Amino acid sequence: MIQIARRGVCLILSAPSGAGKTAIADALLASEPALERSVSVTTRARRPAEIDGVHYHFLTEAEFHRARLADELLEWALVLQGTHAYGTPSAPVEKALVEGRDVVFDIDWQGHRQLREKLPTDVVSVFVLPPNLIALRSRLVGRAGDRGDEIERRMRVARDEIRHWVEFDHVVVNEDLAAATEAVRAVLHAARVATRRLTGLPSFLSKFA
Repeated sequence: MIQIARRGVCLILSAPSGAGKTAIADALLASEPALERSVSVTTRARRPAEIDGVHYHFLTEAEFHRARLADELLEWALVLQGTHAYGTPSAPVEKALVEGRDVVFDIDWQGHRQLREKLPTDVVSVFVLPPNLIALRSRLVGRAGDRGDEIERRMRVARDEIRHWVEFDHVVVNEDLAAATEAVRAVLHAARVATRRLTGLPSFLSKFA
């Protein structure tokens, strides 16, 4: 297949907890060589099984604050009542886009808003929905480890997050993981051949002059 030089895609997957966005991202990463996962920075402590630079880039609060003030983050947020900060470093994302590699983001609707503001022509977003709230609750219960009050809290948050579906380019209902993954793959493949993304198109078309 003829390859025309192109700018990469920022593929954003957002969903309420338990809808399956991480599973879809993992499935795509396992089968799309030009796709890589965005590695976030965080100020929380590294867990025993985590590797710095693979799961997260672990920063001190001072380092995170400096990066934020220097506008080195595409998006950031405080979580757990402000005890930890998370963000997306801009430099590796921009490098990937220039080199024609695609980056998948597993972030919430607020992160999507910030990324859309910073990279309006590079973002293609998908909101992943569960088939219904009964299925969503079942998935949360099936995870185990959460108590009943925590599951109820997650359900309340999920209802609020679902209201933001209208801000996204595409919506995929994840009733069947394989089918949902293929739907998101179709979005990615279409974004790759968008005319504005094909930076090598003028050179290629010069052959037809």
